[in-house]
Amino acid sequence: MPNAAQSSPSSPPTIKGWIYDSTRLERNRGSYYDSGMPEIDPLQRIPLLYHFTDRRNLQLIRDMGGLYPLAELEARGVEIPAPGSDEGSRLVDRRRNLDRYVHLCFKSNHPMEFVARQQGRIADSIFLQVHASVVHWDGVLFVPGMANTNNIAFHPMDQARTMIDFEVLYQRTNWSDPQIQQRLQAAEKYEILVPRVIPLDLIRNLPNG
Repeated sequence: MPNAAQSSPSSPPTIKGWIYDSTRLERNRGSYYDSGMPEIDPLQRIPLLYHFTDRRNLQLIRDMGGLYPLAELEARGVEIPAPGSDEGSRLVDRRRNLDRYVHLCFKSNHPMEFVARQQGRIADSIFLQVHASVVHWDGVLFVPGMANTNNIAFHPMDQARTMIDFEVLYQRTNWSDPQIQQRLQAAEKYEILVPRVIPLDLIRNLPNG
């Protein structure tokens, strides 16, 4: 299993771009530092992260006190009312240690949520809004695509700073440009993996009752 400080091509470690164009990134960094201004952490540009689930799971989330990794729910014998993944996907997650993380995304839409709705596993979806401070927790990983993709790499957040396409995620741009659309579609697949429970006080829009 790789060290958490390194990228992994197949699985995250066991729990124990500021600008899209990298050439422009380095050039802009140089001019920024030359100005004498202090460096701004690009992760501060993330306003919220999201976790999608079926509304039938909301009472369980309240009762448990937050969002838990699947492995911990299973270890406690907790039955999820409306799982977003099928048994085949969960087997893959267990094999790759992905079940040890809470999975978050950057936008209030994600290809995995679309598939879950199309296949009938999720009937009434909600994207829970999660405080972005979780990206600074120990052991959090960035995935530049869907985490269950074969041979995808997992990166610690210090590497993610130069990999996330902040421009297409958070700035107004030319949405009619096919290249911009391609970048947006790629960014919508991003995942953040959090290796511990996310408590209720970090979930902004959990409905009552």
